[in-house]
Amino acid sequence: MSSMFDEAEKDPALSDDAFARLEEPLRIQLLKEQYRHLKLKDRALVIVVAGIDGAGKGETINLLNEWLDPRHVRTLAFNEPTQEEKAYPSIRRLWQSIPPKGSVGIMFGAVYMPILKALSKKKVNPDKLEAMISSVRKFEDTLVANDVQIIKLWFHLSREAQRARIELLLSNPSTAWQVDKNDEKVFKHFDHVRQTGQRIIEATDAAHAPWTIIPSADKNMRIFRTAQSVLTAFQQRTIHVPPSHDPSSPNKRPRSRHRLDKLDYAASVSKENYDQELMQWQNRLSTAVREKSFKKKSLVLVFEGQDAAGKGGAIRRITRALDARQYQTISVTAPRPFEMDRPYLWRFWRKVPRQGRIAIFDRSWYGRVLVERIEGYAKRSAWQRAYQEINDFEMQLAKRGAIVLKFWLAVTPEEQLSRFRAREHSPYKNFKITPEDWRNRRQWPAYTKAAEEMFAKTDTSHAPWHVLPANDKHHARLEVLKRITQAVEQA
Repeated sequence: MSSMFDEAEKDPALSDDAFARLEEPLRIQLLKEQYRHLKLKDRALVIVVAGIDGAGKGETINLLNEWLDPRHVRTLAFNEPTQEEKAYPSIRRLWQSIPPKGSVGIMFGAVYMPILKALSKKKVNPDKLEAMISSVRKFEDTLVANDVQIIKLWFHLSREAQRARIELLLSNPSTAWQVDKNDEKVFKHFDHVRQTGQRIIEATDAAHAPWTIIPSADKNMRIFRTAQSVLTAFQQRTIHVPPSHDPSSPNKRPRSRHRLDKLDYAASVSKENYDQELMQWQNRLSTAVREKSFKKKSLVLVFEGQDAAGKGGAIRRITRALDARQYQTISVTAPRPFEMDRPYLWRFWRKVPRQGRIAIFDRSWYGRVLVERIEGYAKRSAWQRAYQEINDFEMQLAKRGAIVLKFWLAVTPEEQLSRFRAREHSPYKNFKITPEDWRNRRQWPAYTKAAEEMFAKTDTSHAPWHVLPANDKHHARLEVLKRITQAVEQA
């Protein structure tokens, strides 16, 4: 039966003389294209490195770093996660490693390590494997759609060539360290390893994130093909766009549109009841997040809504029930230049809480489908794609034990106007009112339309939207505390 590895297993070679003629022009071209890539700064390049153990991956990438300007290359090996990394969603460390536009990231194993580990077992859970492959595809689709170019190199050689290379390395004390126990296992289980590689490549090869098989028996050929693949990536003028995804989600909760119109804006609570219930819910929340079981959970709170809807006041009532060492409040503003050089969700992955901790977002990743959509900061294709990207992001958090709750505090136009005017005349609050607030007010219908579409496309069972009337601040604060507390207690 033919295999995609047949050609590589013929162990093609490149003579020293031929390599010597090719080396210098290839190095010059690589460096020239790297600097062009750095100057254009229109995308990042991620090189995923995988393949047969003992095929010379490390040696080749070390040389590639020498040929390129290493100041703009970052090489990372993704081995078993540390205890600290295990407290976060597994994909977070990959997101954190995404290089800025103009730079190159070389990743050993990367997102493929869990799949390789799963396939190495005698019994493979097909449903779990398919879920892992689907997750890889979504991750790569998101990166490519956000200006990250991906190429994937699979280093391969025949069983005999792999064994011969190991014996050669072991024969020299200065190279013996390059051989580990996995290299020895490959020879014994070569057919299984080969089959595993073929399954991974067939399942995850795509025009926008292609695999290239690098023949690795001959050192010269291995180096030449690797450098050639990177050069071709640099020279590629456009990135293949991944197929669009249906922005709906299998976990999306059935919700009617026009939720804001159906709110009871007259809902209120008396001052006496407010003080009593506030203390009650704060005490319950304080107890819930100190429970031993919460150490395996995390809490992600998102606050959105019209200007002056009372988000800050609601957040302060939450934090009064918490230990300051347990939570972080993140006020989201316009992205800074170094954040704009990465995919949109990169800066939010940096802020997600580890297990046992709480993150409170005052504004959030939903800015892409709200202010960036309305003000034209994001292209239509970008904000339309963002619904699915956000759903995937929140699903990754939930899978690792995060309780994700999203709050939209809603006020009527009349109530907002009253609060704006009160702020202008208050020496303690006049700093809160800006010309931008007044300009946003004129965009009320556009924001309402965007919010309703956002609820419809991102209200999921694992990350629900709580749309609350907030004309009465006391009522809104109690509802927020009540829903958070109940969610934590139930979890």
